[in-house]
Amino acid sequence: MDADPRTKRGLLDLLGRHGVRLSKGLGQHFLVDRNLLAFVVRAAGVAAGDRVYEIGPGAGGLTLSLLEAGARVTAIEKDRRLAPLLLEVTGGKAELVFTDALAYPWEGVPEGSLLVANLPYNVATPLILRLLAVGRFSRLVVMVQREVAARLSARPGSRDYGPLALRVQHLAMVERLRDVPPTVFFPPPEVTSAVVRLLPSGARPDPGYFAFLDAAFRNRRKTLRKNLEAGGYERERVVAAMAELGLDLRVRAEALSPEALRGLYARLMRPPSTR
Repeated sequence: MDADPRTKRGLLDLLGRHGVRLSKGLGQHFLVDRNLLAFVVRAAGVAAGDRVYEIGPGAGGLTLSLLEAGARVTAIEKDRRLAPLLLEVTGGKAELVFTDALAYPWEGVPEGSLLVANLPYNVATPLILRLLAVGRFSRLVVMVQREVAARLSARPGSRDYGPLALRVQHLAMVERLRDVPPTVFFPPPEVTSAVVRLLPSGARPDPGYFAFLDAAFRNRRKTLRKNLEAGGYERERVVAAMAELGLDLRVRAEALSPEALRGLYARLMRPPSTR
């Protein structure tokens, strides 16, 4: 290996020798901080022999750290121009797949695999939802934009608490581990990033519950009751269900815990009693 992509000097050498110009359209900002990469690998609990999937390896800095930890790495990269560079960096020890990560057949991933990635910011949210939905991963450690991390980990009463947080927290426990400054990337992005760990709960996606959440939060200025009525739920059933749970009819959705919202949804879906 002639250069190490985990340092700015090594990355620039690799890019120059392979004639690669970074693409703004693909959001290419590569990590050049060994300590941070080591932190990400530790946070994922990577051990020798683990099957690890990586999205957007870029110049291979994280890929190299995963390989050094003994992982069996499959790296999914959209930019085919990086193929010779990644082959040099990994020495052919990682499986490289050149495709759009949203089109990858995640359902076929071996159960218990790990996902470790610096996710492309423009597709991070749909990717996380897709990866959790397939139910094949035991742990996911991802780097995302700080604002996305806030929405994933949001708790009741915060401005970021909404359908995305509740969808993700239905499927996994979310831990926001640390923020990451722009200075550890080349070129530096205009935003701060964050490392997030997701531990799947084993729950499966529930389209009905997810549609209920969209209705409950459709207008944050309105009460939960009015939002649900506007979303097609019968007023009498909403009022009765809220009364059963002891909820104030003036409450807004963002004030309720995930457990309270799931309880309300369950009552609304319960068949009407017959006399």
